[in-house]
Formats: sequence, C-alpha cells, structure tokens
Amino acid sequence: MVVGPGGGDELKLLGVWDSPYVNRVQIVLNLKGLSYEYVEEDLMNKSDLLLGSNPVHKKVPVLIHNGKPIAESRVIVEYLDEAFAAGAGGSTGASVLPSDPYERAVARFWAAYVDDKLGSPWYTILFARERGEKVEAAARAISALETVEAGAFRDRSSEGKTTNAAAAPFFGGDSIGFVDVVLGSYLGWFRVIEKMIGVRIMDAARTPRLAAWAERFEAADAVRGVLPDDVDKVIDFLQAFVH
Repeated sequence: MVVGPGGGDELKLLGVWDSPYVNRVQIVLNLKGLSYEYVEEDLMNKSDLLLGSNPVHKKVPVLIHNGKPIAESRVIVEYLDEAFAAGAGGSTGASVLPSDPYERAVARFWAAYVDDKLGSPWYTILFARERGEKVEAAARAISALETVEAGAFRDRSSEGKTTNAAAAPFFGGDSIGFVDVVLGSYLGWFRVIEKMIGVRIMDAARTPRLAAWAERFEAADAVRGVLPDDVDKVIDFLQAFVH
C-alpha cells in the first residue's frame, strides 16, 4: 500500500487504464500531489476486491481511502477535494471545486451535463453494431460540445472571474477545475472515435475555444501520461468487449 504525502492516509484506486472515469480520478490525485496504489482491474474477471468495494454497480473506478471504498468518479473527485483540501492531509494542490456556493453549483451542473451528453454517445459509439448508430451518437456528442462552448465559457465570464471568457485558461479559472477534469477525461477517446468511424468530435472549426482549451489541458503536468494516447492499443483493447 502506498502512503500519501501526509504520512497517514492510504489510498488505493481500482481502475482500467483507458477509462475516462478512472482517468479523471487519476488527474485529481495528481493535482493534489497524492501518492496512491493503482490496481488494474480485469473487467472480464472482476476481482473480489472490486465486487466487495462496489457491490451496487460493480464498476470502476473505486477509491479506497484507509480501507473505506468510495465509488462513482464524480463522487470520488468531490470526496478527494473535501478530504484533501489544499494543505490538508498532505495535499499540495488547489481545490478543484470553487469555494463559492453558486460557482460550485454551476460547475456541478456543467460536469453533470458533460457526462450525460457525452457519456451516453460514447457508450453507443463503442458498442453499437451499426455504423449509422455510431455516427448519430457522434453527432449528439458534437452538439453537446457546441453547447458547452457557448454556455460553460459564458458562465465562466458571468461569475466575475474574468471579463473575457476566452481569457480564462480553464473552466476552473487559472487552474484546472471540476468541469476541466470531467470533460478532459474524454479527450483521448475523441481521437479513438475519429479513427473508428471517421468523425472528429472536437474540431477547432466548430469549437475553437474548446480546441484551444484541450491543448492546454493535455499539456498540464497532472494530465500528461494519464489519458490514453495509443489509439490502436485502445481499439485492440475494446475488441475484447465487442466480440
């Protein structure tokens, strides 16, 4: 078991290497400067630890903190932000969620929107048999990103953090925040989808601010090496679940 930098916290993450939901938790652990033990799960033969830690959904990710399991990625991210606030428990990173209640509510809204409007098409593109279904799902994902470009960046401006929405490098302002890690966790899969069905989900011609944001996000120290970048490896891995 790896001990966190505070010396008293034991963190273990059960996951699958290419899962966007696992990747977002890894990014937040990195942002917080927390050490943890990573356990790669075989979803075709789930471990007793996973089944016992998440008996309701039996899915990754699961974070085990001092023997206590927490499931569901956005729940885990919020838990980490509370349990390891800046300067607490050895955390060296800033808060992922805003301190202001209204700004926190706005961030939660957009994070939920992203998972609802991108998560469902993502699953369809992966597992639908007909190409037409996959293309239609991709169109829904593109539409959702256009809404995020128009709405979430506008909300960043209206919060008073910046007079120009484009001036904020991240949805979280000057640093990576809740919406950043939720949306950013899909970026590696956008490249996979483009190779699978020939549709570019995030295109600078349609959503220029999001495209520029994606480059900044993937260049961040906490993100580098986390998102899957070998498209062929991901597609090969996916075949085990499709066939």
